[in-house]
Amino acid sequence: MNKGKQITGAAREELAREMKKEYEKGLSIRAIAEAHGRSYGFVHRVLTEADVPLRSRGGDRPHRRLEEAGRPRR
Repeated sequence: MNKGKQITGAAREELAREMKKEYEKGLSIRAIAEAHGRSYGFVHRVLTEADVPLRSRGGDRPHRRLEEAGRPRR
């Protein structure tokens, strides 16, 4: 797909399926955007339109508790 070219109809649905698979495999929105030559906003919008549940910021990385990091809780 050419960058900036409007994608509609069946082509957009197919692209959404492909992006959904990549996102569910763990790729970030930024990585998908780069791979497809599209913007972050475009990929985010396509995934949202496809009812894909988006991960919170920072992905699914395990978060250490503050005490484990040697910092006291406030």
